[in-house]
Amino acid sequence: MKPTARRAQNRKTLTRFWQRTLQAARAFPIAAKFTPTDSGLDLLAVHDVTFNGYGGQPIRGWMLLPRATKAALPCVVKYIGYGGGRSLPADHLLWPSAGYACLVMDTRGQGGAWSPGDTPDHEPEGGNPQHPGFMTRGVLHPDTYYYRRVFTDAVRAVEAARAFELVDPARVAVTGGSQGGGIALAVAGLLPDIAAALPDVPFLCHYRVATELTDSNPYAEIANYCRIHRDKVETVFDTLQYFDGVNFAARARCPALFSAGLMDDVCPPRTVYAAYNHYAGSKRMQLWSYNRHEGGAVHQEMEKVRYLAAHWA
Repeated sequence: MKPTARRAQNRKTLTRFWQRTLQAARAFPIAAKFTPTDSGLDLLAVHDVTFNGYGGQPIRGWMLLPRATKAALPCVVKYIGYGGGRSLPADHLLWPSAGYACLVMDTRGQGGAWSPGDTPDHEPEGGNPQHPGFMTRGVLHPDTYYYRRVFTDAVRAVEAARAFELVDPARVAVTGGSQGGGIALAVAGLLPDIAAALPDVPFLCHYRVATELTDSNPYAEIANYCRIHRDKVETVFDTLQYFDGVNFAARARCPALFSAGLMDDVCPPRTVYAAYNHYAGSKRMQLWSYNRHEGGAVHQEMEKVRYLAAHWA
């Protein structure tokens, strides 16, 4: 088979897989609950969020917005970096301070590495032996792979945000750093009507090349698994193509602001550029020449604020 025909076949296979996955998830009502909570942040309205994600399983989150809001606002859905959870509302002040609603999605099974989380990975699938962490959980088949559940949760998080009465459903953007950036890319590729995507130093892109470029975790989890399970290498990377930010980027159409740290040894810039170069919508890259995986940090946050202000002006 010629390379162009193979790529077309792969795109169709990925499309069918994700159509089937999201259809199964949407068989469950979103059942989004927004419970007002006293966060001590007097200028913000904060809600403890629960909605149904993959398999109808409950996913936690926060919804934050300016307290005086009476009209529907644009919303930024925020995804968290690898190992972190939704933490406390005080960790998510940027977007409500800029005048937007912000839904923060807890990441199932995570929240024990650097910020607390409250959502277990309920799914018993993916019981193969795995390297410690999440990168090889269920990696021997796309149906059982951990990120099938996470990316489905992330799409449902957008649907939950749109169900909130003070969110304008036509103006929902997605963002996140590292793992959160990879999740944002996936959602941009899976939901054609996202308003904008802002992935920072995105993880989960160009997996095979990433494992050859860096020995840093989390990509090293995949390399270590393949080192032990020598006969499963091609199976692993066949699975990972269904979850590669490069493939999601090729499906995305909304405007996007990327960022990369040119000295990043966790998510090497070559892998970020692979997704950026395949991105099908209008796009801009913000580079941080002397930075590693922290990227632009607060400087990049302000770039994103300016970007969305101009986009929604």
